[in-house]
This record gives sequence, C-alpha cells and structure tokens, in this order.
Amino acid sequence: MKKSLQTNPKVDEYIKKLKTWREETALLREIALDCGLVEDFKWYKPCYTANDANVVVLQGFKNECAILFFKGALMKDAEKLLIKPGENTQAGRKISFRNVQEIAKLKKVLKDYIKEAVSIEESGIKPEPVKAPQIEIPEELASQFKKSKKLETAFYALTPGRQRHYLMHFTGAKQSQTRTSRIEKCTPLILQGKGLND
Repeated sequence: MKKSLQTNPKVDEYIKKLKTWREETALLREIALDCGLVEDFKWYKPCYTANDANVVVLQGFKNECAILFFKGALMKDAEKLLIKPGENTQAGRKISFRNVQEIAKLKKVLKDYIKEAVSIEESGIKPEPVKAPQIEIPEELASQFKKSKKLETAFYALTPGRQRHYLMHFTGAKQSQTRTSRIEKCTPLILQGKGLND
C-alpha cells in the first residue's frame, strides 16, 4: 500500500465548516491518509478509497463521530470495536468516538483495521447479500401515485436501497397524517432521483 497524503479541497472545506467533531474528524482523516487511502468527498462526507473502491467514510452524528467501514462485516474485529449502525445495515460497520483522546488512543488499532479493510477490498471478497424483507407500499403513498404518475415513475426509478429507505421512513410514522406529511416533504427529492439522505 503506497503512502498518500494528498488531501481533497472539498474535505478541507467540510472540516473548516464543522461546528462539532472538527478535531475528531481531522484526526480520523489524518489516520486514513496515513494508510495510503485516496481522499474523496461523497454523500457530503469525507470518503477514503483504495483502487477506486470505497473503504471508509467519516461521519459526525449528534452524540458521536464515527469511522464507517463499508465491508466491516467481513473484518475480524480483533478488538471488538465494530458496531452495526442500524438493524437494516448489511455489510457496513462503524467505530464511534466521543472525543479526540479516544481516537488518539486507538490510532494504531485503527490503522490495522483500515489495512485489513483494504486487503479485503483487494481480495475481491464480497459480503453475502441478505434478502431484506419486503416493505409494503403504504396506502398514503399509493394514493399519491394515483394523483401523480410522475411521482410513481420517479419512485420506481430509484435504486432498491433508496426505495426501501423511503418506505421505512414513511411507514415508521404511526399516524396516517404524519405518513402523508413525510411523503409530501420527500416528493421533491424523489422527483430529482435523490435518496432520503442525499
């Protein structure tokens, strides 16, 4: 693995604008670059690749910041640090931090984890796809489809993952009124071919 400390100006800008987790993100960035990864900016987040394949992404949340491994489920996780970010996550795993000291303490371990993630990528191993259970189209969305053929066409043109994400968001609301409100708020994104978090 070649050392690459080439930074991406979009990531410089992103870190400069951060209101929280600035120091933590900067240190995680330094660790990723130190492992020879190529810095990119995807999904409005710093993303690090090896041979054009996504390896890790950095993300700040409300109560933590994290380094997410795209194929973390395939890693050995010797230190038992990897967490499944959500119940519907398939291969991705994350390591969360609440301060810069926690990251500094795990610097060597993180580099080992990144190197393992790169070798998994280089080996071409792919995670076994898990068939996600079907989510029914809520009647509020079906009703919107009847009103707008354009919306229905745009929705079914989205990737299955994006469709699923929207459906989970819509059906996560208990009341019909809330489901309708969520659908209305998301309609412009769907029509633009964007996912819920794009």
